[in-house]
Amino acid sequence: MSFILAMAPPSRRSILSLYSTMLRTSRSFSSYNFRTYFVRRTKETFRTLQTESDAEKINSMYSDAVAELAVLRRSAIVNQMYGGWRLAVEDVKKPERGDN
Repeated sequence: MSFILAMAPPSRRSILSLYSTMLRTSRSFSSYNFRTYFVRRTKETFRTLQTESDAEKINSMYSDAVAELAVLRRSAIVNQMYGGWRLAVEDVKKPERGDN
């Protein structure tokens, strides 16, 4: 007979910590397209996690997010090493000075 151990869902603090770490890592991509995609995907993932009430599903989603963070970190490092040209969308315009 096998017993399934029911693990307690992760604490709110650990979920928020994982969320902020994933956002920080997502924002570290040098490529605009990757950066915006992963920030959007991270926010969507944690919105669904926030609305979930089933403890087993929360555990599963949390462990998937932890595994995804490891992949995201490696991908961000590679993207920083081989990042391409900056897009026109990324150009930060300098404020105009009124030298009259």
